[in-house]
Amino acid sequence: MKRSLVGWIAAIVLAIGGAAFAYVFWFAGGSGEPTTELTTPQLAATTQPTDSLGSSSTTSPIDATTGGTTAVAFVIDQTLSSARFEIDEVLNGSPKHVVGTTDQVAGQVLVDPGDLAGIEISDIVVNARTLTTDSERRDRAMRGPIVLDSGSDEHELITLMVTSVDGLAGEADDGSTYEFTITGDLTIKGITKPVTFDVSATVVDESTIEGLAIAEVTRDMFEIGIPSVPNVADVTNEVVIALEFVAVAG
Repeated sequence: MKRSLVGWIAAIVLAIGGAAFAYVFWFAGGSGEPTTELTTPQLAATTQPTDSLGSSSTTSPIDATTGGTTAVAFVIDQTLSSARFEIDEVLNGSPKHVVGTTDQVAGQVLVDPGDLAGIEISDIVVNARTLTTDSERRDRAMRGPIVLDSGSDEHELITLMVTSVDGLAGEADDGSTYEFTITGDLTIKGITKPVTFDVSATVVDESTIEGLAIAEVTRDMFEIGIPSVPNVADVTNEVVIALEFVAVAG
């Protein structure tokens, strides 16, 4: 039996819809490979003026000084650190807690052991393209234009420019844990919003600091959409973002 005109039109519509679905969830997301290797952002206190030729140099991280007191620069160790997000969804009718992680995070902090209030933190940079969950299809969707658009070079990186640190004072003691907050301008998909992180950091010893920085944002803040996906529903607007870090003296 010959297929009716209506049947042919329906088949074409379904084919176009299927192609669009495949594009969003497979091709648009790209491979997930970073464009370039992350480099550690510079600290303002370690940057020296440019010379007559226009080139610039920086002091050795552990030789930086603040107010005449030697301070130490601690650099995030990517092999021991990770950035992550957490969000809830309903998958196939059941609640699911989704966690995405990456070790592609860079930054450093300048600490005067005798005066923690003078702490300086560089930009913190995360390669959003390398975030992975338990689903390759979800990962590709995240890299697509509807969600993070990290498959594009323009929005590959997420950046936090720290503007203030509150609640940190006194001297650094080995083995002690410090609770404080960090506020900064967080940029995702080219959209910048102020976000405050709760931080718990432990001075392991004179050469190592480890801790957790955590905050809650919403998808609406950064215009992060959710593609229409079969079997996925009720994705929360709230997203937890966190950085588990180990920073070592340079």
